[in-house]
Amino acid sequence: MKKLFFALILMLAVAQVSHAQEEGKFRVGLEAGYTMPDGGGGVLLAIEPKYNIADNMNIGIRFESAAMAKNVTSDGISLEADLAASASYLGTFDYYFHNGSSSFAPFMGAGVGYTALANIAFDEFGPDAEAEVDGKFGGLIRAGFEWGKFRLAANYNLIGKTEIEGVEVKNSYLGISLGFYLGGGKWKK
Repeated sequence: MKKLFFALILMLAVAQVSHAQEEGKFRVGLEAGYTMPDGGGGVLLAIEPKYNIADNMNIGIRFESAAMAKNVTSDGISLEADLAASASYLGTFDYYFHNGSSSFAPFMGAGVGYTALANIAFDEFGPDAEAEVDGKFGGLIRAGFEWGKFRLAANYNLIGKTEIEGVEVKNSYLGISLGFYLGGGKWKK
C-alpha cells in the first residue's frame, strides 16, 4: 500500500512540474477504464504514442485491449456471453480547445483502424460452445479533458455487427477511461 501511495504522489509531482504538449514533441498516453457494451460491462487498457503536430493537435496510434462480457439478444431471448478480450489498433487525431491560460484542456478526437474481436462463448451450451468471430474495421470518437498530465475521456468505439447463425451481435461499446501522459512538453501561453 505504501508503494502505491508513493507512486501516486510521484505522478502528481510530475504533473505539477510539466503540462500537456508542445508542437514537435512526442508523448505516450497510458489509460485504464470501464467498458459498456450492449447489455454488459468490462475493463479496458490502452497505450497511445502521439506526435504533437501543433500546440493544440496531435496524431497517434492507439493500442487498446477491452475485456468484456455482453448480452446477445435474439427473438426476445437474451444470453450472456463469457468475458473475452478484443484488441484495437487505431490511427488517432485529437484537437484541443486550449486558451493558453491554464493546464486544463478540453479535447475532441477521432480514430480509424482495425479491431480483432474475441470469440464468443456461452456457458449455457457447454464448455465447447464457442463461435469464432472475424475482426472488423471501425472507428472511434472521443471527448474529454486533460489537466496537466492527467486525462479523462469518453470513447465510443464504432465496430460493425457480427452475424452468428442468423443472430446479430453488437460489437460497438462506450468506454470511460482515466490516464496520464509521459513527455510532450508544456502548454504554451
